[in-house]
Amino acid sequence: MAQFDPAAATQAYLAVLSPEAHAKATAYTQGGHWVLLWAALVTALTAWIVLKTGILVKVRNGIESKKSRPWLAVAAVVVVDAVIEGLLTLPWSAYADWWRQKSYGLTDQAFGGWLGETLTMMVISMVMTLLLASGVYALMRRAPKTWWAWGGGLVAVAFMGIMVISPVFIEPLFNTYTPAPAGPVRDTVVTMANANGVPSDKIYVYNGSKQSNRYTANVSGLFGTARVAMSDTMFKQGADIAEVKGVVGHEMGHYVHMHAIWLASAFGLLALGLFFVVDRLFAPVARLVGAKDVTGIADPAGLPVIYIIIAVVGLLATPITSSISRLAETDADKFSLERFNEPDGLAKALVKTIEYRAATPSRLEEVMFYDHPAVGSRVRMAMDWKAAHPPKSEPIY
Repeated sequence: MAQFDPAAATQAYLAVLSPEAHAKATAYTQGGHWVLLWAALVTALTAWIVLKTGILVKVRNGIESKKSRPWLAVAAVVVVDAVIEGLLTLPWSAYADWWRQKSYGLTDQAFGGWLGETLTMMVISMVMTLLLASGVYALMRRAPKTWWAWGGGLVAVAFMGIMVISPVFIEPLFNTYTPAPAGPVRDTVVTMANANGVPSDKIYVYNGSKQSNRYTANVSGLFGTARVAMSDTMFKQGADIAEVKGVVGHEMGHYVHMHAIWLASAFGLLALGLFFVVDRLFAPVARLVGAKDVTGIADPAGLPVIYIIIAVVGLLATPITSSISRLAETDADKFSLERFNEPDGLAKALVKTIEYRAATPSRLEEVMFYDHPAVGSRVRMAMDWKAAHPPKSEPIY
């Protein structure tokens, strides 16, 4: 019997897609790198336009003309800024988030449906920004020298709070989540869940094809709201039991290893660093962009200045944020292989994601932009696992 060759098996899986399909995936992925740059520029330009109109200064003055009401001033400025910037960036969002996806065959959603969901998300984002900004500006007023350190903790708490409420209050606004129907798939997933401390009553299928044709699943929520959800696109693209075990095993890895808490902590530390930079750069950037009548960093009328700094620093920090996410995704792949031993199922599923994530980028490109390991690397890891752990007669749970 010929010895199993992981390299040859990896190439065989990648060859499932035609060279034309790989080229299309590469064009989409590399174009997405430029989208990151243009998105940062659009954010900065939009913030500058709002700043130059002076409208936020007028809003602040109107609120505080008779007495100091900082909480109300922050709320009014955040709402006005969110509405104006949301409308100004809408054409860009339509291109990047709808037209571009449509042109690559990654969505069948009509523009009207996309627009309605985008406006809904704008309202949700405005509320979340309002709550976070209120806390951050309160820290600026009460601890002007150390607000940035406290702000990192606030972001971590906010991240976990969003994780808790998202499956209950946010996700149902956009999709319908139903318990996985009775049958082999549900039976398999319930068995997997029970063996690994995952709530077996929180296994869902949702109509993800409403927005996207991407083959995907996810774990969302935290503590009592955590759940595993499989998009109906998985089954429309012929997912079998082996694929389900590989993919859902990956998502269970996120849950069991508490990646949500780990990521909240990591991004809280990054937010601390970001706020430190904002604290140091606010004054010179405000002068550079001509932020007249903005009295200082604690003045909510200077919010666009903060957005400009965040846009630039966030873009430069992309390799860091991508690498943090990639570590969690690699760990989840390992969990799936170790607990469920479905390397071929995982590999078959991964190949179906190549259309929106090119399979074999350079190492530099992967480090800088990929928030998941490259598909080629992930398939090779699965095949290396298969070589080291020959299939057994009974599945491993």
